[in-house]
Amino acid sequence: MTPLLRRLAASVALVVTVSLLSVPPAHAADPLLSQGKPVTASSTESAAAFPASAAVDGNPATRWSSAFSDPQWIQVDLGATAAVSQVELSWEAAHATAFQVQVSTDGATWSNLYSTAAGTGGNQTLSVSGSGRYVRVHGTQRATQWGYSLWEFKVYGTGGGGSGGERLLSYNKPGVASSSQHDGNCWECTPARAFDLDPASRWATAAWSDPGWIHVDLGATAQISKVVLQWDPAYARSFQIQTSPDASTWTTIYSTTTGTGFKQTLNVSGTGRYVRMYGTQRAGAYGYSLWEFQVYGTGGAPTDPPAPPQDPADPPALVWSDEFNGAAGTKPDAAKWRADPGTGPNNELEYYTDHDNASMDGQGHLVLEARKQATPGSTCPADPLTGSTTCQYTSARMNTGTKFHFTYGRVEARIKVPKGNGLWPAFWMMGADFLTGRPWPYNGEIDIMEVLGKDVKTSYSTVHAPAYNGGGGVGSPYTLPDGADYSGDFHVWAAHWDSKGIVYTLDGRTVFTISKDQVEQTRGPWIFDHPFYIILNLAVGGDWPGPPNAATPFPSRMLVDYVRVYR
Repeated sequence: MTPLLRRLAASVALVVTVSLLSVPPAHAADPLLSQGKPVTASSTESAAAFPASAAVDGNPATRWSSAFSDPQWIQVDLGATAAVSQVELSWEAAHATAFQVQVSTDGATWSNLYSTAAGTGGNQTLSVSGSGRYVRVHGTQRATQWGYSLWEFKVYGTGGGGSGGERLLSYNKPGVASSSQHDGNCWECTPARAFDLDPASRWATAAWSDPGWIHVDLGATAQISKVVLQWDPAYARSFQIQTSPDASTWTTIYSTTTGTGFKQTLNVSGTGRYVRMYGTQRAGAYGYSLWEFQVYGTGGAPTDPPAPPQDPADPPALVWSDEFNGAAGTKPDAAKWRADPGTGPNNELEYYTDHDNASMDGQGHLVLEARKQATPGSTCPADPLTGSTTCQYTSARMNTGTKFHFTYGRVEARIKVPKGNGLWPAFWMMGADFLTGRPWPYNGEIDIMEVLGKDVKTSYSTVHAPAYNGGGGVGSPYTLPDGADYSGDFHVWAAHWDSKGIVYTLDGRTVFTISKDQVEQTRGPWIFDHPFYIILNLAVGGDWPGPPNAATPFPSRMLVDYVRVYR
């Protein structure tokens, strides 16, 4: 993926706003209707970094940004006709000089609620009066050479789909299905897994035939306004969303014969105590499987889900660090790190010792050292140089697993990597539920830095989850400019991680961005909104780097200047 180059918006002068009507000061007495609703735009500067959805997510630190041309627009679907009383716009510097706020009943024919040819940008609160299901900001003249960009686009009023208290109704509610799978390929893939808000667990049918269905009991009659489906690759090409008062007689409130799989957000309107996904045609040879089946609306007997983790402060504060300033030979701080001894995964050839290969160098660095050193009694894949299946190398692996976990923030390390065939230095994180028995990759893995000693001009950052792991992980390689390699000096690798995704940086510049929304729409569930711990290791051999050869230098050293976490 080409690194995202973020622009700096031009500063612009403020001018006096002129509207078609004199507008009195607004007061947000009516409820907010637009937050989290489906939104589309004429264009985006970057679908990963500046999606249209960022303007209605309630997060003032994310934004939508358009292409650099006129006209451009962004519109929100309120789910049903609403009486609109107020619109709030929070512009980035790339704002509109001329624009209209418009409403529509069908998303095709538009009526103006507000118009100006002298937009000021900044924060604008507009008192308006009109009705429609769709509300649009239509920009016709840019104030800068850039496009149009909104931090927030808020619509207030009454009515709309799910206005006045829409909430998640299906969390931890009883589920029933046509069948469910429970075997080595899908362990405990029961109906309850679709309603537990755990994106790494799923329901799947045992029968690979049509039809297949799953329904949830909301506990009482509810008004249904939205259904969110996060499909496994075993998804429905044709299906209906249905409601029922008694789980016997069903009414269809949504139907399609062109299901897309991945994440589908369906704005619907219906009433019932029970809501069912009824699949009539599978997309492939397998059955039906859902990671998540979420029902939103009013009424029912909802159970409050756990509060989501909070995004880092702005600016973030240092909450944990290790500067490795101990005397030469000092072992890693036992209050911060634990050794992780034993053989490695991925057909690696080393044996990780109990901190025998990890120590301070007395110059402010942690040293992880790989040695040509056999470990009697150990078993590794056959070493191609000796033919022995006794592990012929030792190295260091350490983590904060029982010492420090965190959710979201900026985690960074300044590292110098070694060069040589078969060497594999890494700075990464594992989901903390791995420590309590959840197997990889269901716990999640965030790789911040991996470099192969046979190609020290390339570094990799990747995430791994059940739906995308190993060679199918979501990530990107990147190289240093001017043909330099990573073994020549220290470099700072960092991951900026929050509820929207992960931004990777190298020496302070952005090199790769992973958007949660984009991953859910194209690869599968995002499983990284929970505690993780930090790992440092220097592997020898393995499926990816290949084995060392006679020219590989031993001992080889990975040097770490510091590790820091900000929140």
